[in-house]
Amino acid sequence: MTKTKLFLILTGYQLTWLACIFGEKNYSEPLIGFFTGLTFLLIYFTYTQNKKKFIYIILSIAIPGYLFDSILVYISIYEFISTMKIGLLPIWMLVLWLSFATLFFEILVFFKNYKLIGIMLSAFLGPFTYYLGYPLEIIAIYNFYLFFLFMILFWISLMYFYLFFLIKKKYYSEA
Repeated sequence: MTKTKLFLILTGYQLTWLACIFGEKNYSEPLIGFFTGLTFLLIYFTYTQNKKKFIYIILSIAIPGYLFDSILVYISIYEFISTMKIGLLPIWMLVLWLSFATLFFEILVFFKNYKLIGIMLSAFLGPFTYYLGYPLEIIAIYNFYLFFLFMILFWISLMYFYLFFLIKKKYYSEA
């Protein structure tokens, strides 16, 4: 992967994240993030060579993530503060999880040779990223102990699933 492609993927995801969080927080307009993420995903999909692999990978990451968030909101561990929700989560979480999953498609595959480091970073950075929403008042955390316990376990499990099962599938052996 070229440095330009790496930069564009990371920039697209970061712009989506910023639009989701600050579109909601600063402008009370959750659709800013939704449409930014949708645009990023459509552009990414357009230029992706192996579309079947792309869809498989991002859905394999985004669906468990979205379900995890939904369950923890349902059992009142935390709640997203949003003006527009689909079910229990903000509308922008749909594209935020899908946009985040694009990182697994080509970038985080780097950790296949550094599994322990990938899992440890995931256990720290996943919960920390969510926690950043607390001082920004995007997320209300009702039980900090359970929040961090579930977050750490989920992010370890997600990265483990990715590194030990998902990247071994036939889709990663194709071009």
